[in-house]
Amino acid sequence: MRRPPSVAPELPGYEFLSILGSGGFSDVFLYQQRLPRRRVAVKVLLTEQLNPSTQAQFVDEANLMAQLSTHPYIVTIYHADVAGDGRPYFVMEHCSGPSLAERYKREKFGVEDALRTGVRLAGAIATAHSAGILHRDIKPANVLTNDFGWPALTDFGISSSLDEELPVQTSTGGHRRPGPESTGTGESQSVGMSVPWSPPEMFEDDPRPDVRSDVFSLAATIHTLLAGQTPFEIHGRSNGTLDLVGRIERGAITPIGRDDVPRALVAVLAKAMATRRDDRFATAVDFARALQRVELELGYAPTGIDIPTGAGVQHVKPDAPAGDDETRARSVVSIAAQAPAAAPARPAPEVAPEEPSSADATRVRGARVIEPVRERTVVRPRGAVRPAAAPVPDAVPASVDEPAAPVENHPRRRPLLLIGSIVAGALLVGAVATAVVLTGADGSALTPTKSPAPADPGGANVAAGVPAPVLDGTATSVDGTQVTFTVSNPSPEEGDVYRWARAENPAQPSLSTTADITVDGIVPGTTVCLDIYLQRADGKVSEANRACNR
Repeated sequence: MRRPPSVAPELPGYEFLSILGSGGFSDVFLYQQRLPRRRVAVKVLLTEQLNPSTQAQFVDEANLMAQLSTHPYIVTIYHADVAGDGRPYFVMEHCSGPSLAERYKREKFGVEDALRTGVRLAGAIATAHSAGILHRDIKPANVLTNDFGWPALTDFGISSSLDEELPVQTSTGGHRRPGPESTGTGESQSVGMSVPWSPPEMFEDDPRPDVRSDVFSLAATIHTLLAGQTPFEIHGRSNGTLDLVGRIERGAITPIGRDDVPRALVAVLAKAMATRRDDRFATAVDFARALQRVELELGYAPTGIDIPTGAGVQHVKPDAPAGDDETRARSVVSIAAQAPAAAPARPAPEVAPEEPSSADATRVRGARVIEPVRERTVVRPRGAVRPAAAPVPDAVPASVDEPAAPVENHPRRRPLLLIGSIVAGALLVGAVATAVVLTGADGSALTPTKSPAPADPGGANVAAGVPAPVLDGTATSVDGTQVTFTVSNPSPEEGDVYRWARAENPAQPSLSTTADITVDGIVPGTTVCLDIYLQRADGKVSEANRACNR
């Protein structure tokens, strides 16, 4: 039975409007901030949760979100304080759109939308990992939608540091039998999770999640968006907690069941949800790159992976003796997509649902009672009883670095596929700490040089009516190993992209959907020249504009 929401506190400078949602430890209210005037979401800790443990966890969440708020796909936090009635609260960006949980239950997610959402969230999760933070509760309900329709990851309430023990919740009650993690006085410790999207390692007696655990949960979330149900749920069968845990530990993924979802995407999601951590993608960025390759195979414009350019924001504990008042500037870099590998395709079989068994259902007087999937964050007692493990089926492919199947006949194939399949490679911008300074600051002028397009620029047709791109300037990193060329489109049309190649290697072109083209691996002090073309959606390209950094 759901509890009634608490009373919204009186907050100076804010006017209460309505209740947005309730959780196990807090309520979220909609307020109107008076100055600057805007609507904000305010998360308030419940009065019955006012103990040192939950207060510290609440403060941790506020500090973690503040560290990550600069990311475009993580909910921004504005302020934190204690209300007049003693309840801690923090003020967040108000995301007016529905959560992904609301969306997938009422509408069918398109493949392109699911891929774009997955890449964007992978960048947000990689940003948290670079700051030493595991989210540990990635699921559709914890991804909101902002005013621009972008996903916004939230709810870092049960997050943990990569180098620390998992946060635990201590509960007291005579109904609990003392176990291995019990204090011996009726108190027991539990760790939080949302079972339908949790990786199998979270069900161990002593869970030790890592970055690959968040990759699993993200893949399970994308699977949910496409399938319209959680990955281990089976219609018409018992889907209680123990049923789901058993299927997760066996890797028994329920097939998505959609003809428009390519086998390459099914294989990527299966690899990310592999039972063994070593069989998954090693990082969130690796998972995002695999999704990008599927985008390119389908002819979609690749979604950038937004991650900080620095070595990562340090995770500062609330009780850090110094540095809490220090202002940290952090920029974000968008990683371009890699071209799909030119390797032979191989299918990735979906996992068939397991055969019915008596353990999958609760029988009452001979009738089968179907339990709904509990889509909420729960706390699991450490050392909780788990179902006996069954043999793991060989259903997860060992690798999906190659395309899993050709997509020439895919119903949503676009003209860009003809060009994207020829691209030998796309530039990957590493997440490295670089301070950028404009070249030419010493007075040297930067003038692009027109050069005729080669006879066959990547298989496209040179068209006289397509204007060449204009070089606006270049920028070189402090260490001299990166050069960024900024160009502009004199006559933009929908679907325009930039095709470019190193002048000394014109046979290996790349595509860029943004006006900033970054070349790395440069020997400091050397001149870099690019031949840059403007390419229309119909495949026609302009003459080349040769641009050099000196």
